[in-house]
Amino acid sequence: MKVQIRQAIKSDAAAILALIQELAVFEKEPDAVVVKEEDIKAHGFGVNPLFQCLVAESDGQVIGMALFYPRYSTWKGPTLHLEDLIVTESHKGRGVGTALYKAFIEHAYTSGVNRIEWVVLDWNNTAVQFYKKSGAQVLQEWDTVQMDRETMAHYLKKKK
Repeated sequence: MKVQIRQAIKSDAAAILALIQELAVFEKEPDAVVVKEEDIKAHGFGVNPLFQCLVAESDGQVIGMALFYPRYSTWKGPTLHLEDLIVTESHKGRGVGTALYKAFIEHAYTSGVNRIEWVVLDWNNTAVQFYKKSGAQVLQEWDTVQMDRETMAHYLKKKK
């Protein structure tokens, strides 16, 4: 199987969404995805893209992706956050994820960022071990904090 890693283009939006939905099923949250294909096109390929994406392609089919965006660390400076690294189930175990991971790290390094970061579910032992083996630090002392749109509105309403 020959795999090509390339920058995603607007016409990849449907394949990107399909990978996101597959990941949601894997992460036991199949109904959590609210973005639509149009959102991916607008947010990733518009005038001011909110993310970048590398895709893995084999025989003209997108089989994986690494979606990331810039952040700024007050301690380290420019950072890239890897939101998702996904390989479709039928192509796992063939080196596609490793190729995407390496391509993302190469992109980050040549872009001059000082740090890359991402989160991994603590129960995803395969991923945790993969990242540790690559030299990445899996931090235990940090908890992820999130607030959805409904909670933001509720908070803002209470603070008036």
